[in-house]
Order: sequence, then C-alpha cells, then structure tokens
Amino acid sequence: MIGETYRYFDLPFCTPDHVKEKTEALGEVLNGDRLVSAPFKLDFMKDKESEVVCKKQLAKEEVAQFRSAVMKDYYYQMYYDDLPIWGFIGKVDREGKDPSMYNYFLYKHVHFDVFYNGDRVIEINVRMDPDALVDVTEDKETSVELLYTVKWKETDTPFDKRMDKYSQSSSLPHHLEIHWFSIINSCVTVLLLTGFLATILMRVLKNDFIKYAHDEESVEDAEETGWKYIHGDVFRYPKYKSLFAAALGSGTQLFTLAIFIFVLALVGVFYPYNRGALFTALVVIYALTSGIAGYTATSFYCQLEGTNWVRNLLFTGCLFCGPLFLTFCFLNTVAIVYTATAALPFGTIMVIVLIWMLVTSPLLVLGGIAGKNSKSEFQAPCRTTKYPREIPQLPWYRSTVPQMAMAGFLPFSAIYIELYYIFASVWGHRIYTIYSILFIVFIILLIVTAFITVALTYFQLAAEDHERWWRSFLCGGSTGLFIYAYCLYYYYARSDMSGFMQTSFFFGYMACICYGFFLMLGSIGFRAALLFVRHIYRYIKCE
Repeated sequence: MIGETYRYFDLPFCTPDHVKEKTEALGEVLNGDRLVSAPFKLDFMKDKESEVVCKKQLAKEEVAQFRSAVMKDYYYQMYYDDLPIWGFIGKVDREGKDPSMYNYFLYKHVHFDVFYNGDRVIEINVRMDPDALVDVTEDKETSVELLYTVKWKETDTPFDKRMDKYSQSSSLPHHLEIHWFSIINSCVTVLLLTGFLATILMRVLKNDFIKYAHDEESVEDAEETGWKYIHGDVFRYPKYKSLFAAALGSGTQLFTLAIFIFVLALVGVFYPYNRGALFTALVVIYALTSGIAGYTATSFYCQLEGTNWVRNLLFTGCLFCGPLFLTFCFLNTVAIVYTATAALPFGTIMVIVLIWMLVTSPLLVLGGIAGKNSKSEFQAPCRTTKYPREIPQLPWYRSTVPQMAMAGFLPFSAIYIELYYIFASVWGHRIYTIYSILFIVFIILLIVTAFITVALTYFQLAAEDHERWWRSFLCGGSTGLFIYAYCLYYYYARSDMSGFMQTSFFFGYMACICYGFFLMLGSIGFRAALLFVRHIYRYIKCE
C-alpha cells in the first residue's frame, strides 16, 4: 500500500558505516521514495558467490521487529541502474491452522541475476534462497549471517527495450481483453444513452417548437405550459453566485490539468518507473493553470453581476486547495507518528508553500484581473422577469438527491471496470501503462456526464422548475460520489489494507480526488446544460 512505506534501515539490517542518501526530486519525495545506498555491491560483470554482507547478533526486540515485518508481508524495493527490483523480507509457514502455530522466517541469502548486453544493464531479478532461513518465531537472541550472490548473464535484448517488461503486466492479452471489454461496455452505454436521449429530446423538442409556434399563431394570450412557461425565470441568477463561480473556476482548472496530464502520458513522459514524474507534473501544472481558475471564476462572477470579485477569488483559491491542505496536514501528522516515508520533510513542504505563494497565487490574481476586465456579458436569449414564479409541487424523485443518483450512476457504470486497474496501480503494486485506453474512457465519461445532465435539465424545465444552475452542477459532479462509494467497496472487498494509517491515507486522499472529480465533472455538466438551455430558448418567441 502506497502510504505505509519505511526506510530500509528502519529494520535492523546490517547498517554500513556511511549510509549515502540519494538527493530526491520533488515528485520522488511526494511519492514516498527515500533512497539510500544498499549494503550489496554489484560490480559490472563481476560474479559473487555467497558474499557475506555482515554477521549480526539480533536482540529480542530486533527479532520481534523482523517478525512483525514478515507477518505484514513487507517487501523492499531497490533500484539498480534505474531498474526496480523487489524482494520479500521473509516468509510465514502456515502449517498449523491456528495463527498461534505459524512459524516466521527471515531470508538471509539474496540472489541477484543481472542480464547485460554489451556494456549496458538490461534486466535484473532478485530471488531468495528458500533453504537459507532464520527462525524469528520466538523472542530470543539470534545470530544471523546475511549473504548475497550475484550472477551476470548475457542477453540479446536491446537497451531501448529494457523497460518493456514492466509495462507488459497491464498489456498482457488477458488484461487487454478486460480493458477492451471495459471500453466496449462504455461505448455501448454511451451509444445507447446518447442515441436514446438524442431521439427523445429531438422528438419532444420538435413537438414543443411546433406546439409553441401554433399557440402563438392561433391565440395571442394562450396559456403557456412546460419549459416555455418559465422563460422569464430560467436565466435568473443562482443563489450563492460567488461560490458557484468559484466551483466553476476550480472545476475548469482541474479539467485543464487532466487534459495536460493525458497529453504528457500519451507522449510517453510517465514511462514505467520514471519515478515521481506524475507527482511533479501534477504540482507544476496545477500551479501553472491557476490563472485559468481565476479568469473563469471572476469573468463568470462578473457576468452574474457580482460586485465583490476579490472575495470570489479567495473562494476560488481555497475551494479545492483548502480541503486538500487540511487533509494533507492531518495525514502528514499521521505519517510522522508512524515514522513512514510518506511524511514529507520540512524542506519539501516549504518548496510547495513557495510554489503556492510565488506561482499559484499570483497567477490566480492575474487571471482574476483579466476576468474582471474581460467585460463579457451573460448571453441570455430571454429577458428575466422582476419576480420569480413559484415552483409547482413536484414528486420526490424530481428533487435534487434522487436526480443526482440518476445522473451519477450512468457515467460511473461506464468507467467502473477501469477503476479497478487504476486503484490497483495507485494503491497496490501494479503498473498502469495503457494511457490510451484510459483517455478513451475519460472522453466517454465526459460525453455521458454532459448528456445525462442535459436530459435531466430538460425534464426539470419541462416540470416548470427553473432552479437549474446548482442542479446541473450537482448532477454533473455526482459521479465523484459514486467513485467514493466504490472506494468503500474496494477497501473492504479488494484490498488488503488495514490499520489506522493505511485507512486514513486511503480514505483521506481518495476523498480529495473524488472531490476534484466532483468539481471537474460538475463544471462539464453545467456547461453542457447551459449550452442546451440557451439553444432551446433561442428558438421561441419570448416577450
């Protein structure tokens, strides 16, 4: 699990006299990497047989430490020439059914197989000697001799293909079949939904236009019904417009961030084990796109005839960053208590604060000033009446929460198969490399979100309920709530996570991610609904 990572020498391995620490990039630190020089020496083309790392007398407390690590299936991760290798610390002998009868063993002999082509290292594997074990079942002083063996072997694999091994796990035929099944499932959902909605909406709207045109020709004062009846209210500005504009600005920024990340992924920047590249990109691109949030929020706020644009900018700056910062503070404190490497050093926190102060905030303010000076007017095809009409009594299923449930379920059903693979790579040990498929799923998610929001907005207006602004945003973003519900299922049914730290990290950071999805998809849903509403009211004659 990604959050619970510790330094190699936190366990009582043989510690060399001088532990050399690698200087980490920002993304690597955020990823929880704290690399130090290992006690193994792998000289190029030099075989070693049962080389002694050290001899050590383990105290009772150290034996208990190792047993606890073996019990929890801890493994270590090392890098040799930028190639990752993993090895388990020990194994559990479960011959007895009762856990009290289990025996715990520490591996003491490590075998390295290194493959080379010319003067380049192509592949490295690590395996443990199943016969060289130290019993750590009981708390008693134990002497241990740690050994390692190195074998160099020639291979024909060219250097530029050496990373393929790591990306193949998610490209195996079996996995690809599931990914394509996910895509086909999503595409069928989209085609059925869009076809169904387009047919209904086109037919219903056509009938509406004919009916309204006929009403105008036959009787001048004919009583209006349906969505035409509320034309004087449908463009009435929403309540809490400052918050609404801030949510729209933040959602637009996160959408831009997602597009940039996909572009970088598709051109191959996030190749397997380009350590920390994704985290670095997220931090840098989020900082650089904050101007988009400022511009979108302020220009929209001014279109809604808002006056306090400075407060609106503060809202925009804090809407996503605020909850993220509070969550980070809590989880970083938890990581410090557990002495996990997920705890960020003070220097890294200062770098992020400086990025926020020197890049994010100034760009947000500049975007806000540009938005305020854009002087664009809100394009409403109908004049808004002075007093709002009363909304008729509607059945329970037309209220906000049931509509959100309907709106979120369809987009979620289009992406849930792919979600498992994403969760397994973010919170597990799998590597996700099929970004092209993920991009297709993302596009499908946007299309379904837009269509379902448009359909629900039409039915809402047809029922003469004109309070559509917040409803369209909430319906668009409700997929984020379904993803968080999936987190609960994944945690209890699919993951092996346990303990306070893993639980808090998983649910804390997933809450921030799902909240980001809520804002992003909410802004997509609202934009689609607004386009649709402007379009239909442009075609009727309104007084």
